[in-house]
Amino acid sequence: MNNKKLINAGWVSNWIVYAACLMSASALAAPDAQMLLQHADRAQGGGLPGIVWNIGLTSRDGDKIAEPQRLQVRAVDDASVAEVLEPLRSKGTKMLQVEHNMWLTRPGLSKPIPISPRQRMSGQASNGDIAATNYAGDYEAKLVSEEKLNGELCYVLELTARHKRTTYDKIRYWISVEREVGVKAGFYSLSGKLLKTALFKYDNNIQFGGKSIPFVSSMVIKDALIDAETTMKFGTVVVKKIPSSEFDLGQMQ
Repeated sequence: MNNKKLINAGWVSNWIVYAACLMSASALAAPDAQMLLQHADRAQGGGLPGIVWNIGLTSRDGDKIAEPQRLQVRAVDDASVAEVLEPLRSKGTKMLQVEHNMWLTRPGLSKPIPISPRQRMSGQASNGDIAATNYAGDYEAKLVSEEKLNGELCYVLELTARHKRTTYDKIRYWISVEREVGVKAGFYSLSGKLLKTALFKYDNNIQFGGKSIPFVSSMVIKDALIDAETTMKFGTVVVKKIPSSEFDLGQMQ
Protein backbone atom coordinates (compact mmCIF):
# COMPACT_ATOMS: atom_id res chain seq x y z
CA MET A 1 0.00 0.00 0.00
CA ASN A 2 1.49 3.38 -1.02
CA ASN A 3 1.64 6.43 1.24
CA LYS A 4 -1.36 8.11 -0.43
CA LYS A 5 -3.59 5.12 0.28
CA LEU A 6 -2.36 5.00 3.87
CA ILE A 7 -3.16 8.68 4.35
CA ASN A 8 -6.66 8.27 2.84
CA ALA A 9 -7.36 5.22 4.98
CA GLY A 10 -6.19 7.07 8.08
CA TRP A 11 -8.35 10.10 7.25
CA VAL A 12 -11.45 7.95 6.75
CA SER A 13 -10.80 6.08 9.99
CA ASN A 14 -10.35 9.31 11.94
CA TRP A 15 -13.51 10.79 10.43
CA ILE A 16 -15.55 7.71 11.40
CA VAL A 17 -14.27 7.93 14.98
CA TYR A 18 -15.01 11.69 15.09
CA ALA A 19 -18.53 11.25 13.70
CA ALA A 20 -19.23 8.45 16.19
CA CYS A 21 -18.12 10.70 19.04
CA LEU A 22 -20.37 13.49 17.83
CA MET A 23 -23.35 11.14 17.59
CA SER A 24 -22.62 9.76 21.06
CA ALA A 25 -22.36 13.25 22.55
CA SER A 26 -25.61 14.27 20.85
CA ALA A 27 -27.39 11.22 22.20
CA LEU A 28 -26.15 11.99 25.70
CA ALA A 29 -27.22 15.62 25.44
CA ALA A 30 -30.72 14.95 24.12
CA PRO A 31 -33.21 14.33 26.96
CA ASP A 32 -35.61 11.40 26.85
CA ALA A 33 -38.93 12.76 25.58
CA GLN A 34 -41.05 10.25 27.48
CA MET A 35 -39.23 11.01 30.73
CA LEU A 36 -39.76 14.74 30.19
CA LEU A 37 -43.45 14.03 29.79
CA GLN A 38 -43.59 12.06 33.05
CA HIS A 39 -41.98 14.93 34.95
CA ALA A 40 -44.38 17.45 33.42
CA ASP A 41 -47.38 15.23 34.24
CA ARG A 42 -46.51 15.29 37.94
CA ALA A 43 -47.11 19.06 38.07
CA GLN A 44 -50.67 18.39 36.85
CA GLY A 45 -51.57 15.41 39.04
CA GLY A 46 -49.97 12.52 37.14
CA GLY A 47 -47.66 10.02 38.82
CA LEU A 48 -48.80 10.92 42.34
CA PRO A 49 -50.30 8.52 44.94
CA GLY A 50 -53.51 10.55 44.94
CA ILE A 51 -54.51 14.19 44.83
CA VAL A 52 -57.50 16.37 45.68
CA TRP A 53 -58.02 19.86 44.30
CA ASN A 54 -60.71 22.41 43.53
CA ILE A 55 -61.21 23.84 40.06
CA GLY A 56 -63.01 27.07 39.24
CA LEU A 57 -64.11 27.50 35.62
CA THR A 58 -65.03 30.72 33.86
CA SER A 59 -65.84 30.83 30.15
CA ARG A 60 -66.22 33.58 27.59
CA ASP A 61 -67.58 33.37 24.05
CA GLY A 62 -67.05 36.77 22.45
CA ASP A 63 -68.75 39.23 24.82
CA LYS A 64 -70.91 36.56 26.42
CA ILE A 65 -69.79 35.37 29.87
CA ALA A 66 -71.02 31.98 31.06
CA GLU A 67 -72.03 31.22 34.63
CA PRO A 68 -68.96 30.23 36.69
CA GLN A 69 -68.58 26.65 37.88
CA ARG A 70 -66.68 25.09 40.75
CA LEU A 71 -65.69 21.45 41.09
CA GLN A 72 -63.78 19.22 43.45
CA VAL A 73 -61.57 16.60 41.79
CA ARG A 74 -60.10 13.49 43.42
CA ALA A 75 -57.63 11.67 41.22
CA VAL A 76 -54.93 9.06 40.82
CA ASP A 77 -53.02 8.21 37.63
CA ASP A 78 -55.70 6.19 35.85
CA ALA A 79 -58.87 7.33 37.61
CA SER A 80 -60.59 10.49 38.78
CA VAL A 81 -63.95 11.70 39.97
CA ALA A 82 -65.07 15.32 39.60
CA GLU A 83 -68.04 16.59 41.60
CA VAL A 84 -69.84 19.85 40.81
CA LEU A 85 -70.12 22.17 43.83
CA GLU A 86 -71.50 25.23 42.04
CA PRO A 87 -73.83 26.35 40.55
CA LEU A 88 -76.29 24.97 43.11
CA ARG A 89 -78.70 23.60 40.49
CA SER A 90 -75.93 21.29 39.24
CA LYS A 91 -74.58 20.38 42.67
CA GLY A 92 -73.99 16.67 43.07
CA THR A 93 -73.32 16.04 39.38
CA LYS A 94 -70.30 13.75 39.08
CA MET A 95 -67.98 12.63 36.29
CA LEU A 96 -66.07 9.42 36.84
CA GLN A 97 -63.03 8.50 34.74
CA VAL A 98 -61.46 5.04 34.98
CA GLU A 99 -58.62 4.40 32.55
CA HIS A 100 -60.08 5.56 29.20
CA ASN A 101 -63.76 5.38 30.12
CA MET A 102 -65.94 8.17 31.52
CA TRP A 103 -69.43 8.33 32.99
CA LEU A 104 -71.70 11.11 34.22
CA THR A 105 -74.33 10.94 36.91
CA ARG A 106 -76.51 13.54 38.58
CA PRO A 107 -79.26 13.51 41.22
CA GLY A 108 -82.39 12.00 39.66
CA LEU A 109 -80.61 9.80 37.10
CA SER A 110 -81.26 6.07 37.56
CA LYS A 111 -77.80 5.07 36.32
CA PRO A 112 -74.57 6.69 35.07
CA ILE A 113 -74.38 7.77 31.42
CA PRO A 114 -71.25 6.93 29.38
CA ILE A 115 -69.57 10.09 28.06
CA SER A 116 -66.47 10.86 26.00
CA PRO A 117 -63.36 12.67 27.30
CA ARG A 118 -63.63 14.77 24.11
CA GLN A 119 -67.08 16.17 24.88
CA ARG A 120 -67.20 19.81 25.93
CA MET A 121 -67.78 20.17 29.64
CA SER A 122 -67.75 23.94 29.93
CA GLY A 123 -66.80 26.42 27.23
CA GLN A 124 -63.51 25.30 25.70
CA ALA A 125 -62.77 22.77 28.46
CA SER A 126 -63.38 19.13 27.55
CA ASN A 127 -64.30 16.43 30.06
CA GLY A 128 -60.78 15.03 29.86
CA ASP A 129 -59.19 18.40 30.73
CA ILE A 130 -60.35 18.22 34.34
CA ALA A 131 -58.82 14.79 35.05
CA ALA A 132 -55.25 14.27 36.27
CA THR A 133 -52.86 14.62 33.33
CA ASN A 134 -51.37 11.31 32.17
CA TYR A 135 -49.84 12.29 28.83
CA ALA A 136 -46.93 9.88 29.37
CA GLY A 137 -49.33 6.94 29.40
CA ASP A 138 -51.67 8.14 26.65
CA TYR A 139 -49.22 9.62 24.12
CA GLU A 140 -46.02 8.72 22.32
CA ALA A 141 -43.62 11.66 22.68
CA LYS A 142 -41.01 12.91 20.23
CA LEU A 143 -38.61 15.78 20.94
CA VAL A 144 -38.60 18.00 17.85
CA SER A 145 -36.86 21.23 18.83
CA GLU A 146 -35.98 23.78 21.47
CA GLU A 147 -37.30 27.33 21.45
CA LYS A 148 -37.91 30.25 23.75
CA LEU A 149 -41.42 31.03 24.96
CA ASN A 150 -41.84 34.36 26.77
CA GLY A 151 -38.08 34.38 27.35
CA GLU A 152 -37.99 30.85 28.80
CA LEU A 153 -36.14 28.07 26.98
CA CYS A 154 -38.44 25.11 26.30
CA TYR A 155 -38.27 21.65 24.82
CA VAL A 156 -40.92 21.24 22.11
CA LEU A 157 -42.52 17.81 21.99
CA GLU A 158 -44.92 16.27 19.49
CA LEU A 159 -47.36 13.90 21.18
CA THR A 160 -49.25 11.26 19.20
CA ALA A 161 -52.16 9.42 20.81
CA ARG A 162 -51.60 5.72 21.56
CA HIS A 163 -55.34 4.97 21.26
CA LYS A 164 -58.61 6.57 20.13
CA ARG A 165 -59.99 7.39 23.56
CA THR A 166 -57.63 10.23 24.40
CA THR A 167 -58.97 13.76 24.77
CA TYR A 168 -56.94 14.91 21.74
CA ASP A 169 -55.38 13.11 18.75
CA LYS A 170 -52.15 15.14 18.65
CA ILE A 171 -50.53 17.68 20.95
CA ARG A 172 -47.62 20.05 20.48
CA TYR A 173 -46.23 20.60 23.98
CA TRP A 174 -43.75 23.15 25.31
CA ILE A 175 -41.93 22.00 28.47
CA SER A 176 -39.70 24.37 30.42
CA VAL A 177 -36.07 23.22 30.32
CA GLU A 178 -35.38 24.59 33.80
CA ARG A 179 -38.66 23.80 35.61
CA GLU A 180 -39.71 20.63 33.69
CA VAL A 181 -43.37 21.71 33.60
CA GLY A 182 -45.64 22.17 30.59
CA VAL A 183 -46.11 25.86 29.82
CA LYS A 184 -48.03 25.70 26.54
CA ALA A 185 -49.96 23.15 24.49
CA GLY A 186 -51.50 23.11 21.03
CA PHE A 187 -54.29 20.54 20.58
CA TYR A 188 -54.79 19.09 17.09
CA SER A 189 -57.21 16.85 15.23
CA LEU A 190 -56.05 13.65 13.53
CA SER A 191 -55.81 15.57 10.24
CA GLY A 192 -53.45 18.10 11.82
CA LYS A 193 -55.96 20.94 12.27
CA LEU A 194 -55.27 23.16 15.30
CA LEU A 195 -58.34 23.08 17.56
CA LYS A 196 -57.31 24.85 20.75
CA THR A 197 -54.29 26.20 22.60
CA ALA A 198 -53.61 26.27 26.34
CA LEU A 199 -51.28 28.25 28.58
CA PHE A 200 -50.33 27.04 32.07
CA LYS A 201 -49.15 28.75 35.26
CA TYR A 202 -47.65 27.09 38.35
CA ASP A 203 -48.18 29.31 41.38
CA ASN A 204 -49.22 26.34 43.55
CA ASN A 205 -46.82 24.02 45.37
CA ILE A 206 -47.32 20.52 46.74
CA GLN A 207 -45.29 18.38 49.12
CA PHE A 208 -44.17 15.09 47.60
CA GLY A 209 -41.18 12.83 48.21
CA GLY A 210 -39.93 15.08 51.01
CA LYS A 211 -39.72 18.20 48.84
CA SER A 212 -41.86 21.00 47.50
CA ILE A 213 -42.65 20.83 43.79
CA PRO A 214 -44.65 23.21 41.56
CA PHE A 215 -48.25 22.41 40.74
CA VAL A 216 -50.55 23.94 38.14
CA SER A 217 -52.52 26.98 39.30
CA SER A 218 -54.26 27.98 36.07
CA MET A 219 -54.96 26.75 32.55
CA VAL A 220 -56.32 29.12 29.90
CA ILE A 221 -57.81 27.30 26.91
CA LYS A 222 -58.47 29.29 23.73
CA ASP A 223 -60.36 28.23 20.64
CA ALA A 224 -58.16 28.37 17.55
CA LEU A 225 -60.91 29.66 15.25
CA ILE A 226 -63.25 31.88 17.28
CA ASP A 227 -62.89 34.44 20.06
CA ALA A 228 -63.69 32.10 22.96
CA GLU A 229 -61.73 30.95 25.99
CA THR A 230 -62.08 29.12 29.28
CA THR A 231 -59.97 29.72 32.37
CA MET A 232 -59.48 26.92 34.88
CA LYS A 233 -58.08 27.95 38.27
CA PHE A 234 -56.73 25.23 40.56
CA GLY A 235 -56.68 25.71 44.31
CA THR A 236 -56.60 23.89 47.67
CA VAL A 237 -54.29 21.16 46.33
CA VAL A 238 -53.62 18.23 48.69
CA VAL A 239 -51.58 15.07 47.99
CA LYS A 240 -53.02 12.03 49.75
CA LYS A 241 -54.02 8.42 49.13
CA ILE A 242 -57.57 7.98 47.89
CA PRO A 243 -59.56 4.76 48.52
CA SER A 244 -60.25 2.75 45.38
CA SER A 245 -63.95 2.77 46.33
CA GLU A 246 -64.02 6.44 45.30
CA PHE A 247 -63.67 5.27 41.69
CA ASP A 248 -66.21 2.44 41.83
CA LEU A 249 -68.94 2.84 39.20
CA GLY A 250 -71.31 0.89 41.42
CA GLN A 251 -70.91 3.51 44.15
CA MET A 252 -72.03 6.21 41.71
CA GLN A 253 -75.22 4.26 41.08
